Amino acid sequence: MPIIEITSLQEPGVEVYDTLTEAQLRNRLEPGKGIFIAESPKVIDVALRAGYEPLSLLCERKHITGDAASIIARCGVIPVYTGERELLASLTGYVLTRGVLCAMRRPAMPSVEEVCRNAQRIVVIEAVTDTTNIGAIFRSAAALGIDAVLLTPDSCDPLNRRAVRVSMGSVFLVPWTWLEGPVNSLNDLGFKTAAMALTDNSVSIDDQQLMAEPRLAIVMGTEGDGLPQSTIAATDYVVRIPMSHSVDSLNVAAAAAVAFWQLRVR
Repeated sequence: MPIIEITSLQEPGVEVYDTLTEAQLRNRLEPGKGIFIAESPKVIDVALRAGYEPLSLLCERKHITGDAASIIARCGVIPVYTGERELLASLTGYVLTRGVLCAMRRPAMPSVEEVCRNAQRIVVIEAVTDTTNIGAIFRSAAALGIDAVLLTPDSCDPLNRRAVRVSMGSVFLVPWTWLEGPVNSLNDLGFKTAAMALTDNSVSIDDQQLMAEPRLAIVMGTEGDGLPQSTIAATDYVVRIPMSHSVDSLNVAAAAAVAFWQLRVR
Protein backbone atom coordinates (compact mmCIF):
# COMPACT_ATOMS: atom_id res chain seq x y z
CA MET A 1 0.00 0.00 0.00
CA PRO A 2 1.28 3.55 -0.67
CA ILE A 3 2.43 5.39 2.47
CA ILE A 4 1.82 9.10 1.93
CA GLU A 5 3.59 11.51 4.26
CA ILE A 6 1.53 14.66 4.73
CA THR A 7 3.08 17.90 5.87
CA SER A 8 0.04 20.17 5.63
CA LEU A 9 -3.72 20.04 5.95
CA GLN A 10 -4.09 20.79 2.24
CA GLU A 11 -2.82 17.40 1.11
CA PRO A 12 -5.25 15.98 -1.51
CA GLY A 13 -7.22 13.04 -0.12
CA VAL A 14 -7.25 14.00 3.54
CA GLU A 15 -10.31 16.24 3.28
CA VAL A 16 -12.52 13.29 4.29
CA TYR A 17 -10.88 13.43 7.72
CA ASP A 18 -10.98 17.18 8.11
CA THR A 19 -13.18 19.63 6.23
CA LEU A 20 -16.14 17.52 5.12
CA THR A 21 -19.17 17.38 7.40
CA GLU A 22 -21.03 14.15 8.17
CA ALA A 23 -23.72 15.15 5.65
CA GLN A 24 -21.10 15.77 2.97
CA LEU A 25 -19.46 12.43 3.66
CA ARG A 26 -22.84 10.76 3.18
CA ASN A 27 -23.89 12.56 0.04
CA ARG A 28 -21.39 14.68 -1.82
CA LEU A 29 -18.25 12.72 -2.57
CA GLU A 30 -19.90 10.27 -4.94
CA PRO A 31 -23.68 10.27 -5.37
CA GLY A 32 -25.04 7.00 -4.05
CA LYS A 33 -21.63 6.02 -2.71
CA GLY A 34 -21.17 7.85 0.55
CA ILE A 35 -18.33 7.50 3.03
CA PHE A 36 -18.04 7.18 6.78
CA ILE A 37 -15.11 7.26 9.20
CA ALA A 38 -14.24 4.43 11.57
CA GLU A 39 -11.80 4.96 14.45
CA SER A 40 -9.35 2.64 16.23
CA PRO A 41 -7.95 -0.71 15.09
CA LYS A 42 -10.59 -2.68 17.01
CA VAL A 43 -13.55 -0.89 15.42
CA ILE A 44 -11.96 -0.96 11.96
CA ASP A 45 -11.33 -4.69 12.39
CA VAL A 46 -15.03 -5.29 13.13
CA ALA A 47 -16.00 -3.31 10.02
CA LEU A 48 -13.57 -5.23 7.80
CA ARG A 49 -14.82 -8.57 9.13
CA ALA A 50 -18.36 -7.45 8.36
CA GLY A 51 -17.37 -6.79 4.74
CA TYR A 52 -17.12 -3.00 4.69
CA GLU A 53 -14.83 -1.57 2.00
CA PRO A 54 -11.85 0.57 3.15
CA LEU A 55 -10.88 3.54 1.00
CA SER A 56 -7.97 5.13 2.87
CA LEU A 57 -6.29 5.22 6.28
CA LEU A 58 -4.98 8.07 8.41
CA CYS A 59 -2.41 6.79 10.85
CA GLU A 60 0.24 8.03 13.24
CA ARG A 61 3.63 7.00 11.97
CA LYS A 62 4.48 4.83 14.98
CA HIS A 63 1.32 2.75 14.50
CA ILE A 64 2.12 1.76 10.91
CA THR A 65 4.30 -1.03 12.25
CA GLY A 66 2.45 -1.18 15.59
CA ASP A 67 -1.24 -1.27 16.48
CA ALA A 68 -2.39 -0.64 12.92
CA ALA A 69 -0.06 -3.07 11.13
CA SER A 70 -2.57 -5.92 10.82
CA ILE A 71 -5.30 -3.51 9.69
CA ILE A 72 -3.06 -2.01 7.01
CA ALA A 73 -2.11 -5.48 5.79
CA ARG A 74 -5.77 -6.42 5.31
CA CYS A 75 -6.84 -3.24 3.54
CA GLY A 76 -5.11 -3.92 0.25
CA VAL A 77 -3.77 -1.20 -2.01
CA ILE A 78 -5.27 1.96 -0.52
CA PRO A 79 -3.58 5.21 0.52
CA VAL A 80 -2.20 5.33 4.06
CA TYR A 81 -1.73 8.94 5.13
CA THR A 82 0.66 9.62 7.96
CA GLY A 83 2.43 12.54 9.61
CA GLU A 84 3.45 14.07 12.87
CA ARG A 85 1.10 13.51 15.81
CA GLU A 86 0.50 17.24 16.25
CA LEU A 87 -0.38 17.72 12.58
CA LEU A 88 -2.84 14.83 12.58
CA ALA A 89 -4.44 16.16 15.76
CA SER A 90 -4.90 19.57 14.15
CA LEU A 91 -6.33 17.88 11.06
CA THR A 92 -8.98 15.87 12.90
CA GLY A 93 -9.52 18.24 15.83
CA TYR A 94 -8.38 15.74 18.45
CA VAL A 95 -5.65 13.22 19.20
CA LEU A 96 -6.38 10.10 17.14
CA THR A 97 -8.06 7.21 18.93
CA ARG A 98 -5.42 4.48 19.10
CA GLY A 99 -3.63 6.26 16.26
CA VAL A 100 -5.72 5.27 13.22
CA LEU A 101 -8.81 6.36 11.25
CA CYS A 102 -10.27 4.61 8.22
CA ALA A 103 -12.50 6.10 5.52
CA MET A 104 -14.92 3.38 4.41
CA ARG A 105 -17.58 3.02 1.73
CA ARG A 106 -21.19 3.18 2.89
CA PRO A 107 -23.14 0.09 1.87
CA ALA A 108 -26.40 0.24 -0.05
CA MET A 109 -29.30 0.32 2.39
CA PRO A 110 -31.42 -2.85 2.51
CA SER A 111 -35.21 -2.70 2.60
CA VAL A 112 -37.18 -3.05 5.82
CA GLU A 113 -38.46 -6.39 4.53
CA GLU A 114 -34.92 -7.68 3.99
CA VAL A 115 -33.71 -6.59 7.42
CA CYS A 116 -36.73 -8.08 9.20
CA ARG A 117 -37.16 -11.27 7.18
CA ASN A 118 -35.78 -13.71 9.77
CA ALA A 119 -35.99 -11.45 12.82
CA GLN A 120 -37.90 -12.20 16.01
CA ARG A 121 -36.88 -9.14 18.02
CA ILE A 122 -36.25 -5.75 16.47
CA VAL A 123 -36.01 -2.21 17.80
CA VAL A 124 -37.48 0.90 16.21
CA ILE A 125 -35.60 4.10 17.11
CA GLU A 126 -37.77 7.17 16.61
CA ALA A 127 -36.24 10.66 16.52
CA VAL A 128 -33.23 9.83 18.73
CA THR A 129 -30.62 12.39 17.72
CA ASP A 130 -27.86 11.98 20.30
CA THR A 131 -24.92 10.11 18.74
CA THR A 132 -23.85 8.62 22.06
CA ASN A 133 -27.30 7.15 22.65
CA ILE A 134 -27.45 5.70 19.13
CA GLY A 135 -24.07 4.03 19.61
CA ALA A 136 -25.04 2.68 23.03
CA ILE A 137 -28.37 1.31 21.75
CA PHE A 138 -26.58 -0.53 18.94
CA ARG A 139 -24.06 -1.99 21.38
CA SER A 140 -26.86 -3.27 23.63
CA ALA A 141 -28.79 -4.57 20.61
CA ALA A 142 -25.81 -6.61 19.46
CA ALA A 143 -25.12 -7.95 22.95
CA LEU A 144 -28.69 -8.71 24.00
CA GLY A 145 -30.21 -10.53 21.07
CA ILE A 146 -31.87 -7.85 18.93
CA ASP A 147 -31.98 -9.10 15.34
CA ALA A 148 -32.39 -5.77 13.53
CA VAL A 149 -32.61 -2.02 14.07
CA LEU A 150 -34.97 0.34 12.23
CA LEU A 151 -34.57 4.10 12.52
CA THR A 152 -36.93 6.88 11.54
CA PRO A 153 -35.37 9.45 9.18
CA ASP A 154 -35.26 12.08 11.95
CA SER A 155 -32.88 9.91 14.00
CA CYS A 156 -29.10 10.18 14.06
CA ASP A 157 -27.15 8.30 11.41
CA PRO A 158 -25.65 5.12 12.95
CA LEU A 159 -22.52 5.60 10.82
CA ASN A 160 -21.84 8.98 12.39
CA ARG A 161 -18.23 8.92 13.60
CA ARG A 162 -19.07 9.21 17.30
CA ALA A 163 -21.96 6.73 17.10
CA VAL A 164 -19.65 4.16 15.51
CA ARG A 165 -17.03 4.74 18.20
CA VAL A 166 -19.48 4.48 21.12
CA SER A 167 -20.98 1.31 19.64
CA MET A 168 -17.49 -0.26 19.53
CA GLY A 169 -18.31 -1.40 16.00
CA SER A 170 -21.67 -2.95 16.88
CA VAL A 171 -23.29 -0.88 14.11
CA PHE A 172 -21.54 -3.28 11.74
CA LEU A 173 -22.93 -6.39 13.44
CA VAL A 174 -26.69 -5.76 13.61
CA PRO A 175 -28.65 -5.32 10.35
CA TRP A 176 -30.29 -1.90 10.17
CA THR A 177 -32.09 0.42 7.82
CA TRP A 178 -34.42 3.43 7.74
CA LEU A 179 -38.14 3.06 8.45
CA GLU A 180 -39.99 5.50 6.20
CA GLY A 181 -43.52 4.34 6.98
CA PRO A 182 -45.55 4.32 10.22
CA VAL A 183 -44.66 1.91 12.99
CA ASN A 184 -47.87 -0.08 12.52
CA SER A 185 -46.70 -0.99 9.01
CA LEU A 186 -44.62 -3.62 10.82
CA ASN A 187 -47.83 -5.50 11.59
CA ASP A 188 -47.88 -6.46 7.90
CA LEU A 189 -44.56 -8.23 8.46
CA GLY A 190 -45.95 -10.24 11.36
CA PHE A 191 -44.70 -8.08 14.24
CA LYS A 192 -46.52 -6.88 17.29
CA THR A 193 -45.30 -3.44 18.30
CA ALA A 194 -44.48 -2.31 21.83
CA ALA A 195 -44.03 1.39 22.63
CA MET A 196 -41.82 2.11 25.64
CA ALA A 197 -43.85 4.87 27.32
CA LEU A 198 -45.58 5.84 30.54
CA THR A 199 -49.35 5.98 30.06
CA ASP A 200 -52.40 5.00 32.09
CA ASN A 201 -52.68 1.73 30.17
CA SER A 202 -49.00 0.73 30.15
CA VAL A 203 -48.27 -2.91 30.94
CA SER A 204 -45.21 -3.94 32.89
CA ILE A 205 -42.21 -5.04 30.88
CA ASP A 206 -42.50 -8.50 32.46
CA ASP A 207 -46.07 -8.98 31.18
CA GLN A 208 -46.30 -12.64 30.20
CA GLN A 209 -48.31 -12.12 27.00
CA LEU A 210 -45.89 -9.43 25.85
CA MET A 211 -42.85 -11.58 26.55
CA ALA A 212 -44.38 -14.54 24.70
CA GLU A 213 -44.94 -12.69 21.42
CA PRO A 214 -43.15 -14.62 18.64
CA ARG A 215 -42.19 -11.44 16.73
CA LEU A 216 -41.89 -8.15 18.60
CA ALA A 217 -40.80 -4.62 17.61
CA ILE A 218 -39.68 -2.53 20.60
CA VAL A 219 -40.25 1.17 19.90
CA MET A 220 -37.96 3.68 21.63
CA GLY A 221 -38.49 7.46 21.65
CA THR A 222 -36.49 10.64 21.97
CA GLU A 223 -34.20 11.47 24.85
CA GLY A 224 -36.38 14.31 26.13
CA ASP A 225 -40.03 13.99 25.14
CA GLY A 226 -40.31 10.27 24.51
CA LEU A 227 -42.61 8.91 21.82
CA PRO A 228 -45.30 11.10 20.28
CA GLN A 229 -48.90 10.23 21.10
CA SER A 230 -49.57 9.27 17.48
CA THR A 231 -46.90 6.56 17.63
CA ILE A 232 -48.09 5.28 21.01
CA ALA A 233 -51.66 5.05 19.69
CA ALA A 234 -50.49 3.03 16.68
CA THR A 235 -48.74 0.29 18.70
CA ASP A 236 -50.13 -2.98 20.04
CA TYR A 237 -48.64 -2.58 23.53
CA VAL A 238 -47.56 0.34 25.67
CA VAL A 239 -44.85 -0.82 28.06
CA ARG A 240 -43.32 0.60 31.23
CA ILE A 241 -40.25 -0.36 33.22
CA PRO A 242 -41.19 -0.52 36.93
CA MET A 243 -38.98 1.88 38.92
CA SER A 244 -38.21 2.84 42.50
CA HIS A 245 -37.62 6.05 44.43
CA SER A 246 -40.12 8.02 42.32
CA VAL A 247 -37.82 7.94 39.29
CA ASP A 248 -40.09 8.31 36.28
CA SER A 249 -37.80 7.38 33.39
CA LEU A 250 -34.38 6.19 32.26
CA ASN A 251 -32.05 7.52 29.59
CA VAL A 252 -33.15 6.00 26.27
CA ALA A 253 -29.97 3.92 25.95
CA ALA A 254 -30.38 2.51 29.48
CA ALA A 255 -34.08 1.82 28.91
CA ALA A 256 -33.26 0.05 25.66
CA ALA A 257 -30.79 -2.27 27.39
CA VAL A 258 -33.38 -3.20 30.03
CA ALA A 259 -36.05 -3.79 27.39
CA PHE A 260 -33.77 -5.88 25.17
CA TRP A 261 -32.83 -8.15 28.06
CA GLN A 262 -36.33 -8.59 29.45
CA LEU A 263 -38.04 -9.10 26.10
CA ARG A 264 -35.42 -11.34 24.51
CA VAL A 265 -36.45 -14.61 22.89
CA ARG A 266 -36.39 -17.27 25.59
